[in-house]
Amino acid sequence: MHGDSVPHFLGLLVIILASARIAGILSRLTGQPAVLGELLAGVILGPSLLNCMDPQHDVLKMMAQIGVVILLFQIGMETDLRKLVAVWGPALAVAVVGLLLPFSLGYGLCRAFGFDHSGSLATGAVLSVTGIGVTARILSDLGRLDDVESRIVLGAAVIDDMVGLTVLAVLGAAFSGEEVSVASVSILAVTAVGFLVGTLWLGARVVPSLIHRLSQLDLPGSAPILAVVLAFGLAWLAAAAGSAVIIGAFAAGLLLRRSQQASDIEAGLLPLGRFFVPIFFVMVGATVNLRLLNPVALENWTFLLTTALLFVVAVLGKLFAGYVPFWFPCRKAVIGWAMVPRGAVGLVFAQFGLEKGVLDERLFSAITLMVILTTMLAPPIMRLLLPPREKSPSSKRSGAGELVSEP
Repeated sequence: MHGDSVPHFLGLLVIILASARIAGILSRLTGQPAVLGELLAGVILGPSLLNCMDPQHDVLKMMAQIGVVILLFQIGMETDLRKLVAVWGPALAVAVVGLLLPFSLGYGLCRAFGFDHSGSLATGAVLSVTGIGVTARILSDLGRLDDVESRIVLGAAVIDDMVGLTVLAVLGAAFSGEEVSVASVSILAVTAVGFLVGTLWLGARVVPSLIHRLSQLDLPGSAPILAVVLAFGLAWLAAAAGSAVIIGAFAAGLLLRRSQQASDIEAGLLPLGRFFVPIFFVMVGATVNLRLLNPVALENWTFLLTTALLFVVAVLGKLFAGYVPFWFPCRKAVIGWAMVPRGAVGLVFAQFGLEKGVLDERLFSAITLMVILTTMLAPPIMRLLLPPREKSPSSKRSGAGELVSEP
């Protein structure tokens, strides 16, 4: 049977989805968020151990990215924009320090190890981001999305990711031979921020009433389908505008949260999320190459040291940022640890740097492992800091917290 045949791919999906579900259940039984089990399932299925799946498989990578879009859309529907705006001050403070500190430390570390200027800048950009998909999923699993700390983290993560995307876009343009100036950098930054603000401002006046009118058609499932069209459409427009697909998907969720069809949309998207989202987390886990951790091989020593130091910088930079809003009454440790995972955003940034030639394969591998380690470290620690609690009725309707977290 040919490796790229439809039956072979269907069998691969059976293995991935079944393993993710079982691992998620076992993780919940041990008191940990389901996402941790899904990440470990990816490690086991990936090239490091069983080698059942290729993390570079084009179709699986596309399905994983669809999972991220759906997840961020559902997280947006669980997020009250007014409450998010209410904590803009602490969120901005956390974002600025959580971006500048890891960026500076990562750049200096890479330069000390002899990496070139562009590679060091790209590494700093990856260290500056926050994996909003992973963090939001953990908070949702724990029933804590409505906590004030969660709102600060979501706001800060959006800011960090937009700035990080701007840095990588500038690096990519420079490496492609394009002219980079203050004006071009400013345009990229204004475009990324302007897209989110403009989408929310215009969409709040158009989208809810449009969805309501179209859903009046005598066709079952109209509201969820229209919501998917909006989520995918804004994700596509965000990427075209120089921002990120996850920003567009998150904005779509924010717009539809207060619509009259919110319950129908959440219920309709639940099966779709349960299919696509686990694929994303399994794919993240599968990118881990345990063979590079073998200390017996001398050629791995520099790699291990680089990875270890990048990991320390990644963790400490975000933890420190969590304590910056000293004037605001909240649990600072929760904010810091929630900012630690780099998740899909970090992996996308690293892949972008590799494709543009900014990162060499060795530095790319170290960054990838750092991303995986930060992504896998946060769930159990956040579980200790935030005991799970019963979710609100609106959260129970939503798929974000139920995708694979409940047996």
